[in-house]
Amino acid sequence: MPASLNGEHFETVIIGAGMAGLAAGIRLALAGKKVIILERHNASGGLNSFYSQAGRKFDVGLHAMTNYVPKGTKGTPLTKLLRQLRIPYDALDLCPQNGSKIAFPSCELGFTNDFSFLEAEVARVFPNQIDGFRALAEEVRTLDAFNLGAIPTSAREAVQRHIKDPLLEDMVFCPVMYYGSAQEHDMDYGQFAIMFRSLFFEGFARPLEGVRVIIKLLQDKYRSLGGIRKMKCGIQQIKTEGSKVSAIVLDNGDILTAEKIISTAGAVETARLCEDQPTDAEASNIGQLSFTETITALDCQPTDLGWDDTIIFFNTRERFHYGRCEHDLVDPTSGVICFPNNYQYGEGRQLDEGFLRVTAMANHDKWCALDEADYLAKKAYWYDELQKVTLRILPEPKGKNAYPDASAPMPLSASDLLDKHRIASDMFTPRTVRKYTGHLNGAIYGAPNKIKDGRTHLENLYLAGTDQGFLGIVGAMLSGISMANLHALQGS
Repeated sequence: MPASLNGEHFETVIIGAGMAGLAAGIRLALAGKKVIILERHNASGGLNSFYSQAGRKFDVGLHAMTNYVPKGTKGTPLTKLLRQLRIPYDALDLCPQNGSKIAFPSCELGFTNDFSFLEAEVARVFPNQIDGFRALAEEVRTLDAFNLGAIPTSAREAVQRHIKDPLLEDMVFCPVMYYGSAQEHDMDYGQFAIMFRSLFFEGFARPLEGVRVIIKLLQDKYRSLGGIRKMKCGIQQIKTEGSKVSAIVLDNGDILTAEKIISTAGAVETARLCEDQPTDAEASNIGQLSFTETITALDCQPTDLGWDDTIIFFNTRERFHYGRCEHDLVDPTSGVICFPNNYQYGEGRQLDEGFLRVTAMANHDKWCALDEADYLAKKAYWYDELQKVTLRILPEPKGKNAYPDASAPMPLSASDLLDKHRIASDMFTPRTVRKYTGHLNGAIYGAPNKIKDGRTHLENLYLAGTDQGFLGIVGAMLSGISMANLHALQGS
């Protein structure tokens, strides 16, 4: 590939080397198209990437790869995308979860990759609601959720037709929203159905080496097909002529042309790159939800401390509130606790260190307004606060590692225990998200109103990824594939 792209012409330019961009690139390269992926940063993966700190690799984004199904399962999103990308199932090294739960003040619901387990839990805790829950599940199972022309409808209203207990309603929405809703308090029913299926009908899995396995697999496949990927290569402007893109101006001033452009940068972010758009383009569709996450490395396995769950979705309020964090830097009243160690990696396989990750809602504007000294101080403060919340939700530590030494008569407190076994920690904030994704407001799930068919105001500019509407790692890849098929390959 030439050092300069100035004057180059491509059949398709893809903006962004996240999961959607890489999958779209593979699909087009398989069809023999001359395609290039442009990425502003020096690492692929977008919202699902990793970084190194003192030689230790930390995943960001990937708690679990949802949509997991065992090898050979037919007709599911995972098997469809592997077929479209011509990637073998075993290359993903997917290892299923141990088991997860939804923890609220008055009760808990456990779930695994077997939906009947969740059904039994609902029958146990909410015996008067089980018929309604089963009716909802059947409706979700048969809904045409991937209809690109479907008009959005309220998921809350749909769920309330079947479930009459507000507590069960909130417990159903908590994991579905935390893993895929860009909308406050409610979500589109089609999106709800996609997420419900991916979490509960299918399930959670993870490669032993984390998101790096998936990124490397996609990059190697794309490269083997002759696809071009240009890193540290941002877009300065999308030039327009009439109703079409005429050229793309890169940050270094190079100008290239393309017949079609697929952008994974986000709906509003892409519109604002276009020279024919005012700076307030699509302002009403800017996402408002951002998150923070703490990551703690331990010198033992979480199960050695009695922490066996894979993921815990928690809420400490009387009612679950999923909305913008308004009054402080972090809202610690709900969130997600994840133990990446607690997957079924197989005999003799396990992460070398223990990991505890805690995610909660956060306020983008407040974090970005801090000067550097205050920023570091607030990170330290909120790291500690989120660990306190976490330790109140986790079961009391047990086992030999709960004692300071063999002769100790009393176990350590949970807080002292965490201090004893912690060997490293870090925290990312909405400021981090904004820097490395470019999403306005650090909105991880992007715009609340998705553009399902991927079309924009320009005839040859299309959206894929978060703002097209398929979420999660599998969803993002399917988005890239479906938009490439629909807009760049149809009729070819």
